[in-house]
Amino acid sequence: MSTTELIAQKKKAEKTTTTLSGSAAVLEAFLAEGVDTIFGYPGGAIMPIYDALYDYQDKLKHILVRHEQGGIHAAQGYARTSGKTGVVFATSGPGATNLVTGLADAMIDSTPVVAITGQVFAHLLGTDAFQETDVINITTPVTKWNYQVTDANEIPAVLAKAFYIAGSGRPGPVLIDITKNAQLQQFEYAGYEKCKHIRSYRPKPIVRKKYVEQAAKLINEAEKPFVIFGQGVILGGAETEFKKFIEKAGIPAAWTIMGESAIPSDHPLGMGMLGMHGNYGPNVLTNECDVLIAIGMRFDDRVTGRLDKYAKQAKVIHLDIDPAEIDKNVKSAVPVWGDCKETLPLLTELVEPKVYPQWLQKFRDYRQQEEEACINPELNPTSDEMTMGEVLKVLNELTNGDAVIVTDVGQHQMVACRYAKFNKTRSNITSGGLGTMGFALPAAIGAKFGAPDRTVVAIIGDGGFQMTLQELGTIMQSEVDVKILILNNRFLGMVRQWQQLFHDKRYSFVDIASPDFVQLAKAYGVAGSSISKREDLKNAVNTMLSSKGSYLLEVMVGKENNVFPMVPQGCSVSEIRLK
Repeated sequence: MSTTELIAQKKKAEKTTTTLSGSAAVLEAFLAEGVDTIFGYPGGAIMPIYDALYDYQDKLKHILVRHEQGGIHAAQGYARTSGKTGVVFATSGPGATNLVTGLADAMIDSTPVVAITGQVFAHLLGTDAFQETDVINITTPVTKWNYQVTDANEIPAVLAKAFYIAGSGRPGPVLIDITKNAQLQQFEYAGYEKCKHIRSYRPKPIVRKKYVEQAAKLINEAEKPFVIFGQGVILGGAETEFKKFIEKAGIPAAWTIMGESAIPSDHPLGMGMLGMHGNYGPNVLTNECDVLIAIGMRFDDRVTGRLDKYAKQAKVIHLDIDPAEIDKNVKSAVPVWGDCKETLPLLTELVEPKVYPQWLQKFRDYRQQEEEACINPELNPTSDEMTMGEVLKVLNELTNGDAVIVTDVGQHQMVACRYAKFNKTRSNITSGGLGTMGFALPAAIGAKFGAPDRTVVAIIGDGGFQMTLQELGTIMQSEVDVKILILNNRFLGMVRQWQQLFHDKRYSFVDIASPDFVQLAKAYGVAGSSISKREDLKNAVNTMLSSKGSYLLEVMVGKENNVFPMVPQGCSVSEIRLK
């Protein structure tokens, strides 16, 4: 035996061990990883972990949700505002399968979550035991990694690996399924070591400086460069590095829906939002720029429109931490692999300080057209009906752009992302890639626990609210302070807009009836009010924001208002419609 092996063996022998249950080992792992909040719902197969949690209540906060989907969306909201990994508990069978939507949402939006599910006893696996499902095979497509534990001795190392994978590189959800016998099993616990390396897993690709140099050369030679950026800037904690890059290079920049708030909304080089309901200039001028610099974004179809007509004139530089995204949808002239927190400073050092007054003026000219056709009518309407945009305008005035805005999915989401003002990063929390209705209410609960000192406003449509409204019970019991703003147009608005524009106004099952939301909130101990008149708007929003504790405000808006601009499906970004 070598000297190194002898030393390692001696150290191993010297390690003090203690007898611990598998369940307690899970909670010890959480403490070592800095977890402070768990969202969950107990059940038979995860009961041993909940029994162990009884003795950890002074160290770990547990929030009892009303549905497992609410639990994982809350964990997502927590992760998105705090920058930490969210944690959720669920039992086996239906408890585990109820996590699937949230796992898929977290996967496509790169949100770090560790989900712990209980499972039947190991000897019952494969017997169709009560509340047994093959959660590993069910969740394989919607997790970054998953694993089933059948022996408690595995728990410390597996949990360390889970947190490392969830939070490193391009983040994502991890699910650990633990059989009941492993939770109950007593074993010799030798402590917890964080995982720092996994063979065959490279969270960050090696930065190749030659590509950074090639990218800088293209940028320095460009006459009409354009930056488009996504959530990768936020996930990489590279907001400062990104700002320094665009300011030195003088390049106009537009954000994806997930990249919003990485820079302040009023930054002079910020040109607005890309995509189907994005701003006019950024969409049209994508097809006029000569160099397109994509940073931490994946060229989603809602951003690109028709790929065969997308930025064909431009040389594309793509900075991304995930090599699989490079050339997946849009062919790049220069691929810059790596964490943008590392690659952006290298690029900034090589780019020349420049300004592009004529190019910037083009964006301003398109903005003026959009102001006249879309923005002014939305923010300053002349009709009797209130618009969603004017509600956002008042919200901006009263929050000064400092609030966390959590949106559900639909017209209100697009309006909020178009018009909400943000001064701070990690402020725009929405379901981007999956488009999950019902996301906002539970995600807002988690967002508040992740950012307890910030005002959190959930903006929700009347349809999406009814998908997870049971989480009002979570608000009631946990006494979390969330402001709920329902923009009620009495329709499934986005589907109705499409039916109006592309299906000859054949409104097929989009007219949705709703309960009295104010009375419903009252039943859960949440104060609220409903308004339908413009003259009541500012006072009502101010009351909502200044109230102690959670508050629900319903604003009745126009039934058939549409969100424009809009890139119709199957069209190129330059075919965006103003009306």
